[in-house]
Amino acid sequence: MEGNNKYLGKESVSKLLLKFSIPCILSLLISSLYNIVDQIFIGNSELGYLGNAATSVVFPITIISVAFAWAIGDGSAAYLSLCQGRKDTKNAHTAIGNGILINFIISILFVLLGFLFMDKLLFLFGASEVTLPIAQDYFRIILIFIPAYMMANGMNAIIRADGSPGISMASTLIGAITNIILDPIFIFVFKWGIKGAAWATVIGQVLSLIASIIYFTKTKTFKLGWSSFKVNFGIFSNVIKLGVSTFITQMSIVVISLVCNIMLAKYGAISKYGTDIPIAVIGICMKVFTIVINIAVGIILGAQPILGYNYGAKQYDRVKKTFKLALVSTIIVGLISMLLFELCPSIIIKMFGTESDLYMEFAIKTFRIFLFFIVFTCTIKITSIFFQAVGNPVKASVISLSRDIVLFVPLVIILPKFIGVEGALYAAPIADLVGIIITIILLILFFIKLGKEKIIKSDNVKILDSEDGIIVTISRTHGSRGKYIGEQVAKKLGIPYYCKELTAIAAQESGLDKEFISKLNQNSNILHDLYLTTTPVKYAIEAQEKVIKKIASKGSCVIVGRAADYVLKDNKKVIRIFIYAKEEYRIKSVMEMYGDSESEAKKNINKSDKNRASYYKLISNNTFGDVNNYDLCIDSSIGADITAEIICDFVKNKK
Repeated sequence: MEGNNKYLGKESVSKLLLKFSIPCILSLLISSLYNIVDQIFIGNSELGYLGNAATSVVFPITIISVAFAWAIGDGSAAYLSLCQGRKDTKNAHTAIGNGILINFIISILFVLLGFLFMDKLLFLFGASEVTLPIAQDYFRIILIFIPAYMMANGMNAIIRADGSPGISMASTLIGAITNIILDPIFIFVFKWGIKGAAWATVIGQVLSLIASIIYFTKTKTFKLGWSSFKVNFGIFSNVIKLGVSTFITQMSIVVISLVCNIMLAKYGAISKYGTDIPIAVIGICMKVFTIVINIAVGIILGAQPILGYNYGAKQYDRVKKTFKLALVSTIIVGLISMLLFELCPSIIIKMFGTESDLYMEFAIKTFRIFLFFIVFTCTIKITSIFFQAVGNPVKASVISLSRDIVLFVPLVIILPKFIGVEGALYAAPIADLVGIIITIILLILFFIKLGKEKIIKSDNVKILDSEDGIIVTISRTHGSRGKYIGEQVAKKLGIPYYCKELTAIAAQESGLDKEFISKLNQNSNILHDLYLTTTPVKYAIEAQEKVIKKIASKGSCVIVGRAADYVLKDNKKVIRIFIYAKEEYRIKSVMEMYGDSESEAKKNINKSDKNRASYYKLISNNTFGDVNNYDLCIDSSIGADITAEIICDFVKNKK
């Protein structure tokens, strides 16, 4: 993330979208090549659709492995971005080292479990007695090299976060090109069949891993050492939190594939198509579907930084314009794809080999039914990411899970009972139709609310020059009168005081909205930790930390809140104070300050303290209120003015 992001609020939206989206689209399309190249060459070999059925059975299992790899990789990358913002090199290399180590351990467990339960897994994901031996031959080779696959995918995200997206793309491209070159050689020249496709894939994955390892010897913002791999569960728990949304997204694909394959195998077996034709066809269909979805996702991922910054700056006209442009682009992609799948599906199907009339009949039917509303699917996917980009992870999760899990999975189980194997195909367009209605409703409600938002201009506040001396940071529990005490301390010591002033200055310097920065910890919901990692919040955190350091550089002062004690951890002139109080005192204070009832005061205290703890944990990886993090912890129940006097005496004795 760049230190100065104001250009995101000024540059032409269309130029910015092109600049950011094209690399995202290309990167995702390159990744898709791994999934589709094997199927094309296998389908055109003597294995035919049985080979494609075998790879279709293995595909969801590999998605499970990549779900772990991407979750750890994306979590490590997000944590690295936070560390870059606060110049924290220690926790950065520890998070990445831990991520690599845990990813490797999970990959080894995956190999052991895969060999132990191979037949059960393959049957579970739709293998038949005919395709099982073929799937085993393919899966054995893929499984042995799963560690290379997982490590390469996990490291790829970290390379991007380290400021080298081109190298990240190149490492993936090396693997994809290798796979494309070796597939026809191994399958057709060497006559290795399904094993040849597997060897082409894993050799490409190993080369991608080697390219990533070479990069890790000369990284830009962190340096790995043996100490990086010493397990730190505190840091790794933050990595997991940051990567959880990626894991949920990938595992939803697994659930969809699993249920779909099971129902197609079950009802295909009692239809004229048999078990293997539906499994082979749905595998091809899903790979083609992924290419279209990746284009749409690439568009909205490119829009993420633009949306996040302008939402935080409350430049809602630019938020609307960016989303509209991304939406129109996505609809065009979806409509072109839909027309292609409806009018000439056989052209696409024949790329994967020509089979019997029965095979072609089911394949054409699958493309026309299953992908009928692909334009809606694309819209649902980009809207989910849009809500994540503007700090609404709950809406993002509702849209994503409602289409994939709440709607599609039950439909794919229920419909075949009434209309046979075709019922599994109709589950997708029905889920898309209901899903798009939910999506439109949430979008309308969001933009109506957005239109009512008041845009408050930031106060013209300046950083005051002060004599060189002690900097007092005050952290406090809600209701302990910490802000008042901090103000009194500043007055008594004759030095500048920053609390709300800090957010105003951060708003002026970053271009973000003052109120948005101020309310970072007032968003309380079940996904609060996830909210703290969204794009606009990252911009706000970065702006705050930059201003805190700038204020401290101007001389002696008092700074209240915003994890200032941690942001200034390397400043030897800082005295860190933590103010707490007895519950009854805090309840009474909140009732007096905000006019709350006793029950409302208790609720607000618990909510505020929980959110402050989450924020502090994310920023510092330390526990909010831990006595070891402060120079003085004091109970303000003795009285706010007396507490201020004690703090002043403490500070004077430290000078």
